[in-house]
Amino acid sequence: MKVGIASLVLAYVLSQFYRAFLAVMSPVLTVDLGLSPADLADASGFWFLAFAAMQIPVGVALDRFGPRWTAAVLFGTGAAGGAALFAVAGSGFEVKLAMGLIGVGCAPVLMANYYIFARQFSARVFGTLAGLVIGVGSLGNIASSLPLALALDAFGWRGSLWVLAGVSLAVAVAIAVSVRDPERADTAVRGSILDILRIRALWLILPVMAVNYLPTGALRGLWIGPYMADIYGMETAGIGRVTLAMGLGMVLGSFAYGPLDRILGTRKWLVFGGNAIVAAALVALWAMPAQGVFFAVAMLVMVGIFGASFPMVMAHGRAFFPPHLVGRGVTLLNLFGIGATGLAQVYTGHLKATAVSAEAGYVAIFGFFAVAVILGLAVYVFAEDRTD
Repeated sequence: MKVGIASLVLAYVLSQFYRAFLAVMSPVLTVDLGLSPADLADASGFWFLAFAAMQIPVGVALDRFGPRWTAAVLFGTGAAGGAALFAVAGSGFEVKLAMGLIGVGCAPVLMANYYIFARQFSARVFGTLAGLVIGVGSLGNIASSLPLALALDAFGWRGSLWVLAGVSLAVAVAIAVSVRDPERADTAVRGSILDILRIRALWLILPVMAVNYLPTGALRGLWIGPYMADIYGMETAGIGRVTLAMGLGMVLGSFAYGPLDRILGTRKWLVFGGNAIVAAALVALWAMPAQGVFFAVAMLVMVGIFGASFPMVMAHGRAFFPPHLVGRGVTLLNLFGIGATGLAQVYTGHLKATAVSAEAGYVAIFGFFAVAVILGLAVYVFAEDRTD
Protein backbone atom coordinates (compact mmCIF):
# COMPACT_ATOMS: atom_id res chain seq x y z
CA MET A 1 0.00 0.00 0.00
CA LYS A 2 2.98 2.30 0.50
CA VAL A 3 3.64 2.07 -3.24
CA GLY A 4 -0.05 2.77 -3.90
CA ILE A 5 -0.04 5.89 -1.74
CA ALA A 6 3.21 6.98 -3.40
CA SER A 7 1.59 6.67 -6.84
CA LEU A 8 -1.41 8.74 -5.69
CA VAL A 9 0.92 11.37 -4.24
CA LEU A 10 2.84 11.47 -7.53
CA ALA A 11 -0.47 12.04 -9.32
CA TYR A 12 -1.11 14.91 -6.93
CA VAL A 13 2.32 16.38 -7.75
CA LEU A 14 1.20 16.43 -11.39
CA SER A 15 -2.15 17.93 -10.35
CA GLN A 16 -0.33 20.80 -8.63
CA PHE A 17 1.83 21.22 -11.73
CA TYR A 18 -1.15 21.41 -14.07
CA ARG A 19 -3.01 23.98 -11.98
CA ALA A 20 0.02 26.29 -11.90
CA PHE A 21 1.91 25.91 -15.19
CA LEU A 22 -0.01 28.55 -17.17
CA ALA A 23 1.70 31.29 -15.14
CA VAL A 24 5.02 30.40 -16.78
CA MET A 25 3.59 29.39 -20.16
CA SER A 26 1.53 32.55 -20.60
CA PRO A 27 4.18 34.51 -22.60
CA VAL A 28 4.72 31.74 -25.18
CA LEU A 29 1.01 30.99 -25.50
CA THR A 30 0.34 34.68 -26.07
CA VAL A 31 2.92 34.77 -28.87
CA ASP A 32 2.12 31.42 -30.52
CA LEU A 33 -1.67 31.27 -30.15
CA GLY A 34 -2.58 34.91 -29.53
CA LEU A 35 -4.15 34.22 -26.13
CA SER A 36 -5.13 37.32 -24.13
CA PRO A 37 -4.95 37.62 -20.31
CA ALA A 38 -8.72 36.99 -20.24
CA ASP A 39 -8.24 33.81 -22.34
CA LEU A 40 -5.57 32.57 -19.96
CA ALA A 41 -7.74 33.38 -16.94
CA ASP A 42 -10.64 31.47 -18.49
CA ALA A 43 -8.38 28.49 -19.29
CA SER A 44 -7.09 28.38 -15.73
CA GLY A 45 -10.62 28.83 -14.43
CA PHE A 46 -11.85 25.94 -16.59
CA TRP A 47 -9.36 23.64 -14.84
CA PHE A 48 -10.68 24.64 -11.42
CA LEU A 49 -14.34 24.59 -12.42
CA ALA A 50 -14.10 21.15 -14.08
CA PHE A 51 -12.18 19.90 -11.05
CA ALA A 52 -14.87 21.30 -8.73
CA ALA A 53 -17.77 19.94 -10.80
CA MET A 54 -16.33 16.42 -10.44
CA GLN A 55 -16.11 16.50 -6.65
CA ILE A 56 -19.64 15.26 -5.93
CA PRO A 57 -19.44 12.28 -8.34
CA VAL A 58 -15.90 11.57 -7.14
CA GLY A 59 -17.15 11.49 -3.54
CA VAL A 60 -19.89 9.02 -4.45
CA ALA A 61 -17.40 6.89 -6.39
CA LEU A 62 -14.93 6.81 -3.50
CA ASP A 63 -17.60 5.61 -1.08
CA ARG A 64 -19.06 3.04 -3.51
CA PHE A 65 -16.12 1.82 -5.60
CA GLY A 66 -13.01 2.89 -3.67
CA PRO A 67 -10.02 5.07 -4.61
CA ARG A 68 -8.16 2.64 -6.88
CA TRP A 69 -10.26 2.67 -10.04
CA THR A 70 -11.80 6.08 -9.33
CA ALA A 71 -8.36 7.69 -9.48
CA ALA A 72 -6.78 5.45 -12.13
CA VAL A 73 -9.55 5.78 -14.74
CA LEU A 74 -10.11 9.52 -14.36
CA PHE A 75 -6.43 10.44 -14.20
CA GLY A 76 -5.55 8.24 -17.15
CA THR A 77 -8.29 9.58 -19.42
CA GLY A 78 -8.48 13.14 -18.15
CA ALA A 79 -4.97 14.23 -17.25
CA ALA A 80 -3.13 12.26 -19.93
CA GLY A 81 -5.81 12.91 -22.57
CA GLY A 82 -6.05 16.60 -21.70
CA ALA A 83 -2.28 17.06 -21.89
CA ALA A 84 -2.25 15.40 -25.32
CA LEU A 85 -5.06 17.68 -26.50
CA PHE A 86 -3.17 20.71 -25.19
CA ALA A 87 -0.06 19.58 -27.09
CA VAL A 88 -1.91 19.81 -30.42
CA ALA A 89 -4.05 22.87 -29.56
CA GLY A 90 -4.26 25.56 -32.20
CA SER A 91 -6.67 28.01 -30.57
CA GLY A 92 -7.75 29.43 -27.26
CA PHE A 93 -10.88 27.27 -27.29
CA GLU A 94 -8.82 24.09 -27.57
CA VAL A 95 -6.53 25.22 -24.73
CA LYS A 96 -9.59 25.86 -22.52
CA LEU A 97 -11.07 22.48 -23.42
CA ALA A 98 -7.78 20.75 -22.66
CA MET A 99 -7.50 22.50 -19.29
CA GLY A 100 -11.03 21.44 -18.40
CA LEU A 101 -10.26 17.82 -19.30
CA ILE A 102 -7.08 17.91 -17.22
CA GLY A 103 -9.13 19.28 -14.32
CA VAL A 104 -11.49 16.31 -14.59
CA GLY A 105 -8.52 13.94 -14.49
CA CYS A 106 -6.92 15.60 -11.48
CA ALA A 107 -10.19 15.75 -9.49
CA PRO A 108 -9.91 12.43 -7.60
CA VAL A 109 -6.21 12.15 -6.69
CA LEU A 110 -5.98 14.26 -3.52
CA MET A 111 -9.34 13.02 -2.28
CA ALA A 112 -8.29 9.41 -2.89
CA ASN A 113 -5.33 10.00 -0.56
CA TYR A 114 -7.54 11.67 2.03
CA TYR A 115 -10.10 8.87 1.80
CA ILE A 116 -7.40 6.28 2.56
CA PHE A 117 -6.05 8.37 5.45
CA ALA A 118 -9.52 8.86 6.92
CA ARG A 119 -10.36 5.15 6.71
CA GLN A 120 -7.02 3.56 7.69
CA PHE A 121 -5.30 6.01 10.06
CA SER A 122 -6.11 7.64 13.38
CA ALA A 123 -8.22 10.79 13.07
CA ARG A 124 -5.77 12.76 15.23
CA VAL A 125 -3.02 12.46 12.59
CA PHE A 126 -5.28 13.27 9.62
CA GLY A 127 -4.13 16.92 9.55
CA THR A 128 -0.46 15.92 9.61
CA LEU A 129 -0.88 13.39 6.80
CA ALA A 130 -3.03 15.79 4.79
CA GLY A 131 -0.40 18.50 5.14
CA LEU A 132 2.36 16.07 4.19
CA VAL A 133 0.61 15.21 0.93
CA ILE A 134 0.05 18.89 0.12
CA GLY A 135 3.69 19.63 0.94
CA VAL A 136 5.05 16.86 -1.27
CA GLY A 137 2.47 17.71 -3.95
CA SER A 138 3.69 21.29 -3.94
CA LEU A 139 6.83 20.00 -5.64
CA GLY A 140 4.57 20.24 -8.69
CA ASN A 141 4.43 23.98 -8.07
CA ILE A 142 8.21 24.04 -8.06
CA ALA A 143 8.43 21.95 -11.24
CA SER A 144 6.03 24.35 -12.95
CA SER A 145 8.28 27.34 -12.21
CA LEU A 146 11.94 27.59 -13.24
CA PRO A 147 12.27 23.93 -14.36
CA LEU A 148 9.31 24.40 -16.71
CA ALA A 149 10.79 27.64 -18.04
CA LEU A 150 14.00 25.75 -18.87
CA ALA A 151 12.02 22.91 -20.49
CA LEU A 152 10.10 25.39 -22.65
CA ASP A 153 13.37 26.85 -23.89
CA ALA A 154 14.82 23.40 -24.59
CA PHE A 155 11.85 21.45 -26.02
CA GLY A 156 9.12 23.99 -26.74
CA TRP A 157 5.72 23.97 -25.12
CA ARG A 158 4.23 21.30 -27.37
CA GLY A 159 7.08 18.85 -26.76
CA SER A 160 6.89 19.47 -23.02
CA LEU A 161 3.17 18.69 -23.01
CA TRP A 162 3.66 15.42 -24.89
CA VAL A 163 6.10 14.35 -22.19
CA LEU A 164 3.54 15.30 -19.52
CA ALA A 165 0.87 13.25 -21.28
CA GLY A 166 3.11 10.18 -21.26
CA VAL A 167 4.09 10.62 -17.60
CA SER A 168 0.43 11.08 -16.59
CA LEU A 169 -0.59 7.89 -18.35
CA ALA A 170 2.23 5.96 -16.66
CA VAL A 171 1.16 7.24 -13.23
CA ALA A 172 -2.45 6.22 -13.90
CA VAL A 173 -1.28 2.68 -14.70
CA ALA A 174 0.78 2.65 -11.48
CA ILE A 175 -2.32 3.62 -9.48
CA ALA A 176 -4.36 0.82 -11.04
CA VAL A 177 -1.64 -1.72 -10.28
CA SER A 178 -0.53 -0.69 -6.78
CA VAL A 179 -3.42 0.95 -4.87
CA ARG A 180 -5.44 -1.25 -2.54
CA ASP A 181 -8.89 -0.06 -1.51
CA PRO A 182 -9.57 0.24 2.24
CA GLU A 183 -12.25 -1.94 3.79
CA ARG A 184 -15.63 -0.45 2.99
CA ALA A 185 -17.76 1.26 5.62
CA ASP A 186 -21.01 -0.35 6.74
CA THR A 187 -23.01 -0.48 3.51
CA ALA A 188 -26.24 -0.81 5.47
CA VAL A 189 -25.79 2.81 6.62
CA ARG A 190 -26.59 5.07 3.73
CA GLY A 191 -26.28 8.80 3.36
CA SER A 192 -25.99 11.66 0.90
CA ILE A 193 -24.62 15.14 0.44
CA LEU A 194 -27.76 16.42 2.15
CA ASP A 195 -26.70 14.58 5.30
CA ILE A 196 -23.35 16.37 5.14
CA LEU A 197 -25.06 19.73 4.72
CA ARG A 198 -27.21 19.04 7.78
CA ILE A 199 -24.06 19.14 9.96
CA ARG A 200 -24.42 22.70 11.26
CA ALA A 201 -20.80 22.97 12.39
CA LEU A 202 -19.78 22.86 8.70
CA TRP A 203 -21.82 25.93 7.83
CA LEU A 204 -19.24 28.18 9.50
CA ILE A 205 -16.27 26.25 8.06
CA LEU A 206 -17.38 26.23 4.41
CA PRO A 207 -16.86 30.01 3.89
CA VAL A 208 -13.20 29.86 4.93
CA MET A 209 -12.84 26.68 2.85
CA ALA A 210 -14.02 28.73 -0.12
CA VAL A 211 -11.43 31.50 0.35
CA ASN A 212 -8.38 29.99 2.06
CA TYR A 213 -6.90 28.57 -1.16
CA LEU A 214 -8.26 31.27 -3.43
CA PRO A 215 -5.33 33.77 -3.35
CA THR A 216 -2.54 31.18 -3.43
CA GLY A 217 -4.23 29.14 -6.16
CA ALA A 218 -5.08 32.13 -8.33
CA LEU A 219 -1.85 34.08 -7.86
CA ARG A 220 0.55 31.15 -8.15
CA GLY A 221 -1.55 29.43 -10.79
CA LEU A 222 -2.04 32.42 -13.07
CA TRP A 223 -1.50 36.04 -12.05
CA ILE A 224 2.04 35.99 -10.72
CA GLY A 225 3.42 35.66 -14.27
CA PRO A 226 1.44 38.46 -15.94
CA TYR A 227 1.92 40.65 -12.83
CA MET A 228 5.70 40.37 -12.96
CA ALA A 229 5.72 40.87 -16.73
CA ASP A 230 3.33 43.85 -16.81
CA ILE A 231 4.57 45.77 -13.77
CA TYR A 232 8.26 44.83 -13.62
CA GLY A 233 9.01 43.81 -17.23
CA MET A 234 10.15 40.27 -16.37
CA GLU A 235 10.57 37.60 -19.03
CA THR A 236 10.14 33.82 -18.73
CA ALA A 237 13.31 33.09 -16.75
CA GLY A 238 12.63 35.86 -14.22
CA ILE A 239 9.02 34.76 -13.83
CA GLY A 240 10.29 31.22 -13.28
CA ARG A 241 12.47 32.37 -10.38
CA VAL A 242 9.65 34.32 -8.74
CA THR A 243 7.18 31.46 -9.10
CA LEU A 244 9.84 29.16 -7.66
CA ALA A 245 10.12 31.39 -4.59
CA MET A 246 6.37 31.41 -4.02
CA GLY A 247 6.18 27.65 -4.68
CA LEU A 248 8.88 27.00 -2.06
CA GLY A 249 6.89 29.15 0.36
CA MET A 250 3.82 26.98 -0.26
CA VAL A 251 5.86 23.81 0.39
CA LEU A 252 7.20 25.25 3.64
CA GLY A 253 3.74 26.32 4.75
CA SER A 254 2.19 22.94 3.98
CA PHE A 255 4.75 21.06 6.06
CA ALA A 256 4.50 23.59 8.89
CA TYR A 257 0.69 23.54 9.16
CA GLY A 258 0.49 19.74 9.36
CA PRO A 259 1.61 19.06 12.97
CA LEU A 260 0.75 22.46 14.44
CA ASP A 261 -2.82 21.56 15.39
CA ARG A 262 -1.48 18.93 17.81
CA ILE A 263 1.28 21.24 19.07
CA LEU A 264 -1.02 24.23 19.64
CA GLY A 265 -4.13 22.25 20.53
CA THR A 266 -6.34 24.08 18.03
CA ARG A 267 -7.25 23.94 14.37
CA LYS A 268 -9.59 26.91 14.20
CA TRP A 269 -7.19 29.53 15.52
CA LEU A 270 -4.29 28.12 13.54
CA VAL A 271 -6.32 28.55 10.35
CA PHE A 272 -7.62 31.94 11.42
CA GLY A 273 -4.19 33.33 12.28
CA GLY A 274 -2.53 32.13 9.11
CA ASN A 275 -5.23 33.52 6.86
CA ALA A 276 -5.22 36.84 8.74
CA ILE A 277 -1.54 37.18 7.78
CA VAL A 278 -2.48 36.36 4.16
CA ALA A 279 -5.11 39.10 4.25
CA ALA A 280 -2.52 41.58 5.54
CA ALA A 281 -0.10 40.71 2.71
CA LEU A 282 -2.87 41.09 0.13
CA VAL A 283 -3.88 44.46 1.54
CA ALA A 284 -0.23 45.56 1.23
CA LEU A 285 -0.15 44.51 -2.43
CA TRP A 286 -3.52 46.16 -2.98
CA ALA A 287 -2.21 49.46 -1.58
CA MET A 288 1.26 49.29 -3.18
CA PRO A 289 1.20 47.07 -6.30
CA ALA A 290 4.29 48.70 -7.85
CA GLN A 291 6.38 49.26 -4.70
CA GLY A 292 9.29 47.21 -6.03
CA VAL A 293 10.29 43.68 -6.99
CA PHE A 294 11.64 42.76 -3.56
CA PHE A 295 8.50 43.99 -1.80
CA ALA A 296 6.19 42.22 -4.27
CA VAL A 297 8.06 38.90 -4.05
CA ALA A 298 8.17 39.11 -0.24
CA MET A 299 4.40 39.60 -0.06
CA LEU A 300 3.75 36.80 -2.56
CA VAL A 301 5.98 34.41 -0.62
CA MET A 302 4.13 35.39 2.57
CA VAL A 303 0.85 34.54 0.85
CA GLY A 304 2.38 31.21 -0.21
CA ILE A 305 3.57 30.27 3.30
CA PHE A 306 0.59 31.34 5.38
CA GLY A 307 -1.97 30.56 2.68
CA ALA A 308 -1.11 26.84 2.80
CA SER A 309 -3.90 26.14 5.33
CA PHE A 310 -5.99 24.01 2.94
CA PRO A 311 -5.20 20.64 4.61
CA MET A 312 -5.87 22.08 8.06
CA VAL A 313 -9.28 23.43 7.03
CA MET A 314 -9.96 20.02 5.49
CA ALA A 315 -8.96 18.32 8.76
CA HIS A 316 -11.21 20.71 10.72
CA GLY A 317 -14.21 19.82 8.56
CA ARG A 318 -13.40 16.10 8.35
CA ALA A 319 -13.58 15.88 12.16
CA PHE A 320 -17.39 16.22 11.93
CA PHE A 321 -17.98 13.45 9.31
CA PRO A 322 -19.31 9.97 10.18
CA PRO A 323 -17.27 7.10 8.63
CA HIS A 324 -19.79 6.21 5.91
CA LEU A 325 -19.80 9.78 4.60
CA VAL A 326 -16.05 10.48 4.57
CA GLY A 327 -15.76 10.34 0.77
CA ARG A 328 -18.69 12.65 0.16
CA GLY A 329 -17.63 14.94 3.00
CA VAL A 330 -14.05 15.61 1.95
CA THR A 331 -15.05 16.06 -1.68
CA LEU A 332 -17.76 18.55 -0.68
CA LEU A 333 -15.13 20.59 1.16
CA ASN A 334 -12.87 20.33 -1.87
CA LEU A 335 -15.73 21.49 -4.09
CA PHE A 336 -15.99 24.72 -2.12
CA GLY A 337 -12.24 25.29 -2.08
CA ILE A 338 -11.51 24.58 -5.73
CA GLY A 339 -14.83 25.80 -7.16
CA ALA A 340 -14.45 29.23 -5.57
CA THR A 341 -10.91 29.46 -6.94
CA GLY A 342 -12.12 28.62 -10.44
CA LEU A 343 -14.82 31.28 -10.33
CA ALA A 344 -12.27 33.76 -9.02
CA GLN A 345 -9.90 32.97 -11.91
CA VAL A 346 -12.58 33.82 -14.45
CA TYR A 347 -13.82 36.88 -12.54
CA THR A 348 -10.37 38.38 -12.00
CA GLY A 349 -9.59 37.84 -15.68
CA HIS A 350 -12.45 40.13 -16.57
CA LEU A 351 -11.44 42.59 -13.84
CA LYS A 352 -8.04 42.81 -15.51
CA ALA A 353 -9.52 43.09 -19.00
CA THR A 354 -11.74 46.06 -18.04
CA ALA A 355 -9.12 47.97 -16.02
CA VAL A 356 -7.98 51.36 -17.30
CA SER A 357 -4.31 50.45 -16.86
CA ALA A 358 -2.12 47.46 -16.02
CA GLU A 359 -1.53 48.69 -12.49
CA ALA A 360 -5.24 49.35 -11.92
CA GLY A 361 -5.96 45.79 -12.99
CA TYR A 362 -3.71 44.34 -10.31
CA VAL A 363 -5.07 46.75 -7.72
CA ALA A 364 -8.51 45.30 -8.45
CA ILE A 365 -7.24 41.71 -8.32
CA PHE A 366 -5.38 42.07 -5.02
CA GLY A 367 -8.28 44.01 -3.53
CA PHE A 368 -10.75 41.30 -4.51
CA PHE A 369 -8.61 38.58 -2.92
CA ALA A 370 -8.10 40.60 0.27
CA VAL A 371 -11.80 41.30 0.74
CA ALA A 372 -12.71 37.66 0.03
CA VAL A 373 -10.33 36.34 2.70
CA ILE A 374 -11.48 38.92 5.27
CA LEU A 375 -15.14 38.04 4.70
CA GLY A 376 -14.41 34.33 5.03
CA LEU A 377 -12.63 34.92 8.34
CA ALA A 378 -15.49 37.08 9.59
CA VAL A 379 -17.76 34.01 9.41
CA TYR A 380 -15.16 31.46 10.48
CA VAL A 381 -14.46 33.26 13.77
CA PHE A 382 -17.75 31.79 15.08
CA ALA A 383 -16.91 28.17 14.05
CA GLU A 384 -16.63 25.34 16.57
CA ASP A 385 -13.05 24.17 17.12
CA ARG A 386 -12.30 20.42 17.01
CA THR A 387 -8.92 18.65 17.02
CA ASP A 388 -9.77 14.93 17.50
